[in-house]
Amino acid sequence: MFQSFEVTARPEQGPPRLAALRGEMAIEGLDGFLIPRADAHQGEYVAPRDQRLAWLTGFTGSAGFCAVLTDVAGVFVDGRYRTQVKAQVAKEYTPVAWPEISLSAWLKDQLPDGGKVGFDPWLHAAGQIASTQKELVGSNIELVRCDNLVDRVWEDQPEPPMNPIKAHPIEFAGETADSKITRLAKTLQEAGCTAAVITLPDSIMWLLNIRGSDIGYNPVAHGFAILHADGQVDLFMASKKLVVPLADQVTSHEPDGFLDAVAALKGKVQVDLGTLPQAVADVLNDQMVDGGDPCALPKACKNDAEIEGSAEAHLRDAVAVIETLCWLDAQAPGTLTETQVVTRLEENRRRDNALQDISFDTIAGTGPNGAIMHYRVTEETDSRLEDGHLLVLDSGGQYLDGTTDITRTVAIGTVGDEEKACFTRVLKGMVNLSMLRWPSGLAGRDIEGIAREPLWAAGQDFNHGVGHGVGAYLSVHEGPQRLSKVSHVPLKPGMILSNEPGYYREGSFGIRIENLVVVQDAAPLPGGDDDRAMLNWRTLTYVPIDRRLIVVEMLTSAERAWLNAYHRDVAEKIGPRLSDEARRWLDTATAPI
Repeated sequence: MFQSFEVTARPEQGPPRLAALRGEMAIEGLDGFLIPRADAHQGEYVAPRDQRLAWLTGFTGSAGFCAVLTDVAGVFVDGRYRTQVKAQVAKEYTPVAWPEISLSAWLKDQLPDGGKVGFDPWLHAAGQIASTQKELVGSNIELVRCDNLVDRVWEDQPEPPMNPIKAHPIEFAGETADSKITRLAKTLQEAGCTAAVITLPDSIMWLLNIRGSDIGYNPVAHGFAILHADGQVDLFMASKKLVVPLADQVTSHEPDGFLDAVAALKGKVQVDLGTLPQAVADVLNDQMVDGGDPCALPKACKNDAEIEGSAEAHLRDAVAVIETLCWLDAQAPGTLTETQVVTRLEENRRRDNALQDISFDTIAGTGPNGAIMHYRVTEETDSRLEDGHLLVLDSGGQYLDGTTDITRTVAIGTVGDEEKACFTRVLKGMVNLSMLRWPSGLAGRDIEGIAREPLWAAGQDFNHGVGHGVGAYLSVHEGPQRLSKVSHVPLKPGMILSNEPGYYREGSFGIRIENLVVVQDAAPLPGGDDDRAMLNWRTLTYVPIDRRLIVVEMLTSAERAWLNAYHRDVAEKIGPRLSDEARRWLDTATAPI
């Protein structure tokens, strides 16, 4: 298998580490300390050095934080991780349902007489701190900037990553770095700003047409950047990483000069308070204009080269997935383990010379493990694929021309009627969203319920978003676009998103079906008399959906027609690329229903 880049901790390691941290809190005179899953760059993914939350608590989910007080340690996780956290943390840690319970509400309940709660200002976004401080007004609870206390007690903490960058070819980028810089500098001028501070690694990679490997599965390098309204860029990145030429408008500096450069800025400076570290906000103060990361929306709206590169990457990726599904289907129930499935799939992906890495740890959850939304198989949890199980197989690849992410739920042996009914509801939601046409200007929150409605009708739902943005040989989770109840960002042509409804029954089974899709302008309907601009999807993922799990009678004629047309496209696009055995398997898997 590909190397895992996660710091892990056994539950029994948590209590002594917690005790050591509380010792440092006592030295500093603090009643609490906050440990986020974040680094100074405020991206979703962090290098081993920055996985303080996992090291301290054992919880390895991609979102969450811990608030350690003198007598309680709350681990705040959202609905995706509430099964996982119970299995990963010791009893000394208390899982907290977040965001239903906010940090401020929890602190006021746990510290009724007030107290001092420390935080590392590099690891918390300015917007988060401002919001929490506002909610704590009148409580006598004070948030206090301090050194990182976890770093003091983490004796074998890994060193910061220092991997060299590489150039991202123009045939895949579709636009030169100079053009991007000039284009975005003009938006700063129009906004009356002299500069913008950029901390997100994928934004810097996109802007400068470079890629890195400082974070596992994500082709990014750590650094900071200042984009000036005159079309110049100051890049703050360790010189040992800079082994390829940068655009003419870019001047490189060592990272330790970043705060001084920020302090020297004049006029209004555009920032994204949702990702700007509090340490940087403390320097800018009243100069800040919360205009967002200037790269976020342009990066999300892929150009033709990025879209076509992603489409081609998905076709090659489908070969690896289908070859794996063919092999899996030939094995008798009870003969394989989750690890064997992961290994086989990753070996098949590795046959493509354009593959740089997988795009995240492959999820292969069988039976009850499938109900853990972001399950990662370990030696302790590795389970056999038994008769009657559903296998959730969620995986992806990082290719030079695109990033993939696909989930298929597969029947192992003879599956029960209840599982099939739930699977069909999930499928209906995915298909109905795939068929959707919608007016330009709507956001993810306006349409994501389409994918949930078949489940809602049966009194069911799932605790994750319907979809996330995806980069072009960048992060597999990319903002600002999402198919989520809380996403207000209008969907625009060129945005790539996942369409992945699911259903999870704790202790029993899980289901998820995921395709990647790209937003495009919808062609006018024949005879239509409405002239408003409409959008729809172009599907990128072409892998069959397990027909054995479909209750055909539950599908409408339109849903059945979409599925048959989709399977016909899968056979036509992928069949010629497969081995003889896999092609025969695909013929059966894509037969009309």
